[in-house]
Amino acid sequence: MGLLTITNTSEFCERHCSQIMEDAMTGAEQVEMTVLTDIVREAARRYMFDTVAAHRIQVKGLGDFVSEVDSDIQKYIHRELAERYPGIQFLGEEDGQQNVDFDGTYWVLDPVDGTSNLIHGVKHSAISLALMTGTTGEKAVVYQPYLDEMFTAERGKGAHLNNKPIHVSMTGDMGMALIAVGTSPYHREMAGPNFTIIREVFERCADIRRSGSAALDMAWVAAGRYDAYFEGRVKLWDCAAGRLLVEEAGGKTVSWAGEPLGNAMESSIVTGTPEIVNQLQQYFLDEVDSADASSVESFPRG
Repeated sequence: MGLLTITNTSEFCERHCSQIMEDAMTGAEQVEMTVLTDIVREAARRYMFDTVAAHRIQVKGLGDFVSEVDSDIQKYIHRELAERYPGIQFLGEEDGQQNVDFDGTYWVLDPVDGTSNLIHGVKHSAISLALMTGTTGEKAVVYQPYLDEMFTAERGKGAHLNNKPIHVSMTGDMGMALIAVGTSPYHREMAGPNFTIIREVFERCADIRRSGSAALDMAWVAAGRYDAYFEGRVKLWDCAAGRLLVEEAGGKTVSWAGEPLGNAMESSIVTGTPEIVNQLQQYFLDEVDSADASSVESFPRG
């Protein structure tokens, strides 16, 4: 009977173990943060300092560029991730929305967040990589190679900058807040209401900043350098990693309507210290909507 049991077990393994191993590799718990940071750092070393490739660009629209650096980094990271974790799906900016099962586990990559900065020689761009399961962020890497700043976060394990813990600021007074903003440059039709809102917030806070990289804006919020960041429209690959960084650093992220962002491909966003986010989000709901409801109808609410 014992021999029969062993034989059956052996037959079972031959038939099913490879599938079991493949299924296991689709789980976020199998992904090692050091593997991700090594891949991202090597991608930056290979490609982000190539000033010639940075000027080989394709113009997709007004202010909307893709450089050879973007393409090279995405190909490299996609290949490295696929070799190590073949069961995990991949969503990258340069491919657009693929056939991704958003209920499963998937990578979200922006190979260069801040492409306009890159091609103009402004050394403020980042590689942004997130691992998500459904609407939940699992792991995040945002790497600024020019300063060698590696921002990382894992769900339930906090956020770090170069392996040291970081936390959002303690600022609760809007009048003391330094707030980063985005102008949604790919949606010029929203310029009027967008800049009206930015001006109104500017009149209430200490000052505003516009850096050109949503991922780094959120990383800086997580590190306590900014107190909040908001923008009328961001893509999932712009904010997936940054959201987890902020949340693991003790901050809060919602849409302008106060709803969780989930995994919508495009959304409004406000993120930062809980007190400042609550004040901004209430302003978006009350003062902006009541003063000129039509001006914000074009902004995504979720």
